[in-house]
Parts: sequence; structure tokens; C-alpha cells
Amino acid sequence: MSQIATAEELFFNRAGLDRSRCQRLVDEALAGADDGELFLEYCQSEGLSFDDGRLKSASFDTSQGFGLRAVSGEAAGYAHASELSEAAIRRAAETVRAVHAGHGGVMAAAPVGTNRSLYSDTNPLGEAPFEVKVKLLADIDAYARGLDPRVRQVTASLAGSWQAVHILRAGGERSADIRPLVRLNVSVVVGQGERMESGSYGTGGRIAYDTLLDPATWRGAVEEALRQALVNLDSVAAPAGEMPVVLGPGWPGILLHEAIGHGLEGDFNRKKTSAFAGLLGERVAAPGVTVIDDGTLEDRRGSLTVDDEGTPSQRTVLIEDGILTGYMQDRQNARLMNMAPTGNGRRQGYAHIPMPRMTNTYMLAGEHDPEEILATVDKGLYAVNFGGGQVDITSGKFVFSCTEAYLIEGGKIGPAVKGATLIGNGPDVLTKVSMIGNDMALDPGIGTCGKEGQGVPVGVGQPTLLIDALTVGGTAA
Repeated sequence: MSQIATAEELFFNRAGLDRSRCQRLVDEALAGADDGELFLEYCQSEGLSFDDGRLKSASFDTSQGFGLRAVSGEAAGYAHASELSEAAIRRAAETVRAVHAGHGGVMAAAPVGTNRSLYSDTNPLGEAPFEVKVKLLADIDAYARGLDPRVRQVTASLAGSWQAVHILRAGGERSADIRPLVRLNVSVVVGQGERMESGSYGTGGRIAYDTLLDPATWRGAVEEALRQALVNLDSVAAPAGEMPVVLGPGWPGILLHEAIGHGLEGDFNRKKTSAFAGLLGERVAAPGVTVIDDGTLEDRRGSLTVDDEGTPSQRTVLIEDGILTGYMQDRQNARLMNMAPTGNGRRQGYAHIPMPRMTNTYMLAGEHDPEEILATVDKGLYAVNFGGGQVDITSGKFVFSCTEAYLIEGGKIGPAVKGATLIGNGPDVLTKVSMIGNDMALDPGIGTCGKEGQGVPVGVGQPTLLIDALTVGGTAA
């Protein structure tokens, strides 16, 4: 069944909506507006958590609803409801019409459609019985405890969702997308004497549960979480001060995402609140630095066949060889900046208005072998995994905590360190990248990005990088 046909079944046949009458309501609501759409959503989601040898929680949720938006210049009217009925849509239409009353806008052209699909439309929630999912988590717990007697606690969680969206525009254009999403997380706490340390690992994507149920997948996740915990068990206090920092490949791209990616979203640049505002065509990074946002990668957590405005996702070059070449755009900000939408209009769900958001954001590989990069550093920090971080979009300043990091001594990896934080300025860091590895990797499929209270799944990635100087906040005296 096609995605449009699935949407017809979910939103019109099952919900009892009449498509022609809904279309008439949308046409009337958006008459005189510059842009807008009716966004219909149906979502099933579940989560299971296993902690301390037992099933701690299990949940299943079904939600549905709509959001109706009318755009007028820089203003947008938005109304939403969990009730899928013509009466509710009519009330929403009366609300959003107020934002463009007296405005003589001409409705923007609809996005060009696409027949591609980047992931299966199969609902993962029904693929494995509840008992199988619980057994998976119990097996993870038992396997972790059997690997090392120092394991004190194991936490494992499994989450999945199946989201169907249908977008109607004035004039009758419509698009649809069916989005599966699954994720497995494992956290292990180890202890030796009075010291306790933890490690964690997660994996997932727009795939089915069968990948996560494969012993090769979940055992690998357990082994990696345990490895990180044991590394931290032997860690020493982190140094402090300015020093060269080597970032590992893959998940450390979260620093790129936060410190640089948000500053390249269209709304911040239109409002000139980004450190990158007004710099298109100018050098903002060291030669060799090329940053991409790509929503078209098959089965990836951050990918979208179409975004939440109906625009097909695309591969957008943001920085090319150090030169700022583009921003990530939704429809409203693209129109106001006289640019083209890039398929980055995203929303958490029907109750949220769309805005420019990242999909899968990563830096391309360079030419250097990772060992060659490390060999150039006499004394510095090798940061392999990150936890939480904060960034100020306007100034570009960021703070990130390292969950796995090592001293670099005489060009070789030294002891693990605990409590290291990286402090810097995103645009400034880009200019201090002096060596780029040939080992670009994407994260294992665990990213969630927050912006203005909305969370959406994303991907990150990068090769090994040498940053010549970065402030490290540590715990060493």
C-alpha cells in the first residue's frame, strides 16, 4: 500500500473525515495567506525499561491529531487539536484566519513531490511479541553481569514508534510519510572497592526491531557499554587549561551539531541572532572543513522522505572547504530570505509549529590517518565520547562534558581521564581544525535534538579531528 493510500485509510476512512470537505476548509482558511498547511498525524509508540534485574516500566501510547498553520509575512497562526473532525478543523480555521486578515498574500507554490522512500513503512511495534522484547532486556542484563564480576547494575531500554503524517495544502496538493523509529540503550555501572563508574551505548534508526533483537547487535552494545565503564574505572583526574584536543569519529559530531549546526539554521540567520548571520560566501572554517546536512540517508535516525511541510529532504552543503555556502531552511524562513527550502522544516508532532531543524549533520573525511593525527600532539586530550552540552546560538559559546577521554602523551594515547569538559566558541573552533581524519563515521542512531521545547530525532557524524587549541575544564589540582 502506498503512503498516500495508508494516509487515506488512517485519516479519512478510519477517522471518518471527508477529504473534499477538509480540502475546502483548508482552502478557505488559507485564502490570502502566504503559505500554510493542514498537518495530520497518527502515532503509536512504546517503551520498555529493565533495571536492576527486573522490568521497571512498560508503556504503549497512541496519539492522533492535526495542526493547521497560516503564514503571513513573518507571522504565523497555528491551531491544533487531538480531535480529528471537520468541526475541530473548522474551529482551527477560524483561529488561523485572524493572522492574515486583510493580508493580500499569494499562496507559495507547493513542494515538488517525490516517489522515493528512505525507509520501510512497516510498523515495528507489531513485529515482535511483548514477551520477546522483555526477554531481550533480561538477556542483556544477564549477559552484562556474566561478562565481569565488577558489574553492579545494568539498565536497558527499548523504544519504538510508528508515525504516519499527511499534509494537505491549499489547492489540493498533498504529501504523506510513514516513519518507523527504534532505539536500544544499555547502561552499565561497575564497581571496585568504593569506586563506581558507568558506561553506556545505544543504537537504532528507522528500521525494524529485528536488527536490535539480533544477538550480534545487543551483545555488541553491552560490550561497548561495559568497556566504557571499565575505562572510566581506571581514569585519573582530568587536566585543565588550553591544549590541543583530538576529537574521535562518529558520536563526537554532537559537538559539531550543537556548537555549529544550530547556528546554520535559517531562522537564527534571518533574525541575525546567529554568529554566522550575514557570512554567506565568506571563510568561516579552516580549509578542508566541509559540513553537510543530509536527510536522504537510508534508514538513518535523522532522515526524512519529506519534512513536516511536505518538502522532500535533501543533501545541503553548509560549509564547503571552509566557506559558508548555505543554511538549513523551512519554507517560511526561506521565502523571507529569498532562498529555497531545503527540506528542514520539522516539528515534534501535530501540536507544534514547524521550524528549521537539522536532520543528519556531519563533517566529511579528510586525508590523514588517525594515528598520524595523534602522533603530532605532544600533550593534549583525546575526546572519544560526549554526554550533555550547552551552546549559546548568538555568541557560539559552548560547554560539553566528556564521558570518555584520554590524555595524549608524546603522540600516544595515555591514561583515561575523568571529569573533562570542553569549553569554546563554535565559529572559532572551526578555524582551529588543522588535521582531518580519513575515518568519517556516523553515530549509532541515538541523537535527539531540542529546540524551543521541541525534540526531534537527528544524526551526527565526523572523522577524527585535531583542534589546535581548546580550553579543557578538568578536575586535576
